[in-house]
Amino acid sequence: MTKQHREFAEIIDLTQVAELRRIDDQPDHFFIGAAVTLTDAFATLESDRPQLHAFVSRFASLLVRNSGTLGGNIANGSPIGDSMPLLIALGARVVLMSRRGRREMPLEQLYTGYRTTVMAADEVLAFVQVPKAAPAEALKVYKISKRYDDDISAVCLAIKLHIGQGVVARASIGAGGVAAMPSRAVQTEAFLTGRPWTLATVQGAMAVLRAEFSPISDMRASSAYRTEVLGNLLQRYWLESQGVRQINLESFVLEERA
Repeated sequence: MTKQHREFAEIIDLTQVAELRRIDDQPDHFFIGAAVTLTDAFATLESDRPQLHAFVSRFASLLVRNSGTLGGNIANGSPIGDSMPLLIALGARVVLMSRRGRREMPLEQLYTGYRTTVMAADEVLAFVQVPKAAPAEALKVYKISKRYDDDISAVCLAIKLHIGQGVVARASIGAGGVAAMPSRAVQTEAFLTGRPWTLATVQGAMAVLRAEFSPISDMRASSAYRTEVLGNLLQRYWLESQGVRQINLESFVLEERA
């Protein structure tokens, strides 16, 4: 409407559909209605994973989080929508509904290209199913933007690893801003799975991750910058897993000098 100057005879507001505004807390997952506001949806996710606080507080502005919906961000299909890399890494599934019935799929399978989805004309995105945190998971989400607050990502990377006895048992990585649609880094996940959690493994995975995507250059960042940052963020994840803290603004402490 704003960019393509399209006009619509009718606009249907789904935000008052009671069924789409529900959040069901199940034993092993959350069932979040598509019309739940970003504020309420993120509060639910943060209650289960407190480490998400810094990330969700940087999502757009307070006004947008209070009025925009989780389903709207997902169905919009923008490759720089911040909720999708996180939800992909968490293993979220989406439920589509129409008069013909319902179908569900992993979130990353919803997209077919730039702002295009598998949804038929008579379907709506109804619910998002998000698994709860597992005891052994280690989750980090990184948002890279020109401004720290109230800005659109150049790159967004969500990494969730399960590491047991020094070996990566499972890897789940969602990426935004580096392809035509929000994507899962399947090659990097495969490379990491079953390997020892060592610097050598991380360096190899960084190369795989950088080669897995072909980002474009635009007003927010160049292709080369995005590719470099992808690998750097995986390196940051490694450093944080080794106890390094003074490497990002969330944990940086300015020490007074005499």
